Order: sequence, then structure tokens, then C-alpha cells
Amino acid sequence: MVGCELTSVPLTCSASVTNHLVLTPVERPARFAVSGAFPGKSAHTSSLGSASANRTRAGSVLSRAAEVNTCSIRSFFSPINSPSSASEASKMSAVEGNAPVVVPAKDKHIGTVIFFHGLGDQGDGWASMFKDEIRNKAVKYICPNSADRPVTLNFGMSMPAWYDLKGLSPDSEEDDAGIAAATQFVHALVEKEIAAGIPANKIILGGFSMGGALAIYAGLTCKHKLAAIVGLSSFLLQRSKLPGSHTANLQTKVLLGHGTNDFLVPLTFGQMTEKAIKAFNPNVEFKTYQGMQHSSCPQELNDVKAFIEKALK
Repeated sequence: MVGCELTSVPLTCSASVTNHLVLTPVERPARFAVSGAFPGKSAHTSSLGSASANRTRAGSVLSRAAEVNTCSIRSFFSPINSPSSASEASKMSAVEGNAPVVVPAKDKHIGTVIFFHGLGDQGDGWASMFKDEIRNKAVKYICPNSADRPVTLNFGMSMPAWYDLKGLSPDSEEDDAGIAAATQFVHALVEKEIAAGIPANKIILGGFSMGGALAIYAGLTCKHKLAAIVGLSSFLLQRSKLPGSHTANLQTKVLLGHGTNDFLVPLTFGQMTEKAIKAFNPNVEFKTYQGMQHSSCPQELNDVKAFIEKALK
């Protein structure tokens, strides 16, 4: 893929014995404590195992924490921000899944991070990471859950996904309608936070892999000037439409993180994403992590925490 033209780059695939490319069921990074690896995981192990086991582990952590709340995602849409038509409402319902996991600010609420999970995952794992490992007590973290949808690349199997993935090559067709609906969903979450009293320049959009691609695109096309954008192990969507008429975030700081040993979303894709965004926004910081696969590591988490704190000052 080196030197290829950047487009929406699908991810999370493995070759089966029949040489078919099949998406793995979960796109969640290994969960690390800042002080070291999560028990049973090496520091560079991609966590693509049992979805139920991972969710049970994260869920048990969250269920013990009184300050971690779930709320109906529909409550995020106040009347002034409600979809303007039945068609738009239908698109929203196709994007949203279970109630998002919300880690509220413990101190005075100065900013909000909205973070989107990867393919086949849900928001609880990232919520527990923000709560337990890289928390800023003055920040509210919202980790939405996507609805299940058939994924073309996975032979139509239904799984949590923000939009459809149609192919693995750089020139694969994109799910324009699905990406547009997901982007509208993200922008509605931003509007709700603004309506609740948090200025747009104190809101950060971020995500991992497929969720990172959504956060990057939705952030760059948002009509409000945001605090920052974070994309981990990610890629760029709808590159031909950027920046277009979207000017609010041409100077917004962007953090991209990628492992050198990522065989699902190769490092090359991260490098091409950096280059494409820098063509119109010079404030892109690209960090690589030696030996890290399609995952996360303590250093990356520390870098994300520092980036968030600096962006919200």
C-alpha cells in the first residue's frame, strides 16, 4: 500500500485458510494500566478476542463505579436539536445503539471528550479507560455505542459499526449515506453539549480505528471550532470532500497515534492521513509507537491525556 492514493481504508481483517478476507469480530485495543500491561496481555498485543469477555470485564469495572452513568442516547437530542424530518430521525436511529456510557466530570466541568469505538466494539471499554487510567476530573467523557449493521466486507454479518465497509483496497467504494448519517449523529452530540453550556472550543472528538476515522471526518466538517480531534490507529474518510467549504477547523489541533506493527490498519495509512490533513491544516501531530499492533499502549494513553489537558486549557 506504500505510495497508494489515500481514501477510506477498511480495517480489522484476517486471512482465513480459504484465503477469504474476514473481519474479526471486535476492534478493541488491549486495555493497559498506565503503570503496565493489563494482566495476561503483553505490551504489544492486539486485543481481537472475545467480545463478551472484554465487555464483561469492562462492564464489571463500570458497574462498581457510582459516578459512571449511562443515559439514553435519545436524551442527547433536545427539541431544538431534534432531526428536522422523519427521514433524518430514521437515519439517526440507524446509527445509535445502546445508551452511551458517560463518565461525568468530578470537579467543575470545563470540557467534554466524545470518543467513538471501533468495529464490533462498544463504548464501555473506552469509558473504563478514561475513568480508571487517563482521567481528567474536570472533563466529561461520552462514549457512544453504535447500532448493529450488516458489514459488506464481512459477508453481510451484522455487528456494531458506525457505517458499512465495502472493501479493503484504497479505491474501494465508500458508504456515503452511512458516513453522512454517522457524521450527522456526531454533530448532534456536539450541539447537545453546546446547549448544555459547554463551548464548542472545549469539546474534543476522538476515536479508535473506524471510530477514529469518524471522529476525524466529523471534526473537520463540524461548523463549530472544536478544541481538538484525536484519531488512534485510524484512517481518513471522504478525502475528496475535504476541506471543501468547511473552514471552522482548518487550524484545529489533531493528534494521530499509530503502532509501527499494526497489520490491520498499517502505519502507512496513518502516515497518508497525516499528509492529507496537513495539506489544509498544519496543526497535525503524528505519533508512532514502536512495536505496537492494532492496539494501544501506556505511552499512547499518556500522550492522549496530555494532549487533552493542553487542548482544554
